[in-house]
Amino acid sequence: METPREKEHLLSLKVMRLTKPSFVMSSPVLGEPQDVFANGTDGFQDVSPRLGTVPGLPAASLGELLTLPQNFGSIYLGETFSCYVSVHNDSTQTVKDVLVKTDLQTSSQRLALSGAGATPQVQLDPESCIDEVIQHEVKELGTHILVCAVSYNPPSGDNMYFRKFFKFQVLKPLDVKTKFYSTESDEVYLEAQIQNITQSPMCIEKVSLEPTAEYSVTELNLKPNINSSSIFGDITYVNPMDTRQYLYRLMAQPPQGSERGSFTKGVSSIGKLDIVWKTNLGERGRLQTSPLQRVSPGCGDIKLAVLQIPDSVTLQSSFKLICKLTSCCERTMDLKLILQNSVKGLSWMGISGKQLGKLGPGDSIQIELSVLSTVPGLQVRLQIGCSNVWAYLVNSWENWGQEIASR
Repeated sequence: METPREKEHLLSLKVMRLTKPSFVMSSPVLGEPQDVFANGTDGFQDVSPRLGTVPGLPAASLGELLTLPQNFGSIYLGETFSCYVSVHNDSTQTVKDVLVKTDLQTSSQRLALSGAGATPQVQLDPESCIDEVIQHEVKELGTHILVCAVSYNPPSGDNMYFRKFFKFQVLKPLDVKTKFYSTESDEVYLEAQIQNITQSPMCIEKVSLEPTAEYSVTELNLKPNINSSSIFGDITYVNPMDTRQYLYRLMAQPPQGSERGSFTKGVSSIGKLDIVWKTNLGERGRLQTSPLQRVSPGCGDIKLAVLQIPDSVTLQSSFKLICKLTSCCERTMDLKLILQNSVKGLSWMGISGKQLGKLGPGDSIQIELSVLSTVPGLQVRLQIGCSNVWAYLVNSWENWGQEIASR
């Protein structure tokens, strides 16, 4: 039994991706005089003459040439996918009720790009066409399928319908790595490393950190007092596999009725990085990271910060330092100061076991301490402790200050 042939359609569908041309090197293919295709010439001859060769110099070319894309190719995340869809009436008959619909199928969803809810075109005469340009910002990685469907009514009255599928890949253009650095003064520094993992250079136009409502951000990638120009210059040109580093300072916003903010314990959302770039031919791309999560380092019930300490001191002489103790727990503590002289080179001067008083949740106190230097050189190890009289919990700190003792 013969399989019935599919009806030939009166309309044809063509889709072309709209993208910038690419550079291609023209390389002549040369043959020697004794080769079959040398045509009896005495010297070298280009086997396949092409545009870009220099007359009289068969072994040389003009360099890279611009060429139009030959297929859908690949597209990078954050770029805008553009294509030209054309439906042409190849027959000598007039068709009616022509409707063109385009969808984009991803791994997680199906997006309607055009034609959804549109009114069909009343008629399409012979040698006429329906043209449209479709644009969509790509926001997912992986395989994408462009589905183009055409429906129409031929003169016979039968409803005709056909589809075409165009597959392309969405690749990752940038590799973004982040690191958080905490300080004793309730500041957090964010380092963002952005690497170009495409095959061509790009120009990064903007890298900004959009913080959440709980934080304020200061960009540290600008030159001070020079019209706020970037430290990378006017144009941030990044070659393939090159990396740029950006630094930001975060401060916690003070809650209502308070003068000073504090970072949330545990895991907190800091904000998002917004990156805008252009390719070497001017195609714009934009990428926004997922919310950056920061895990606050554990500091126990009490946090110690050094407010004042000298850089250098005289040997066998005492010096003053000022510290700040901040409560990080939700209960009131009755503190006692413990001074431990377990390090050679530095000795505490004062009374150990001194009562510091009660410290409520979120409160802080300043204490002034005296230290005697006994060994010359750089000293980086000091040890101090505080205990809660009620619960007898001891917090101790080491390597939190440094100074140079000289003779």
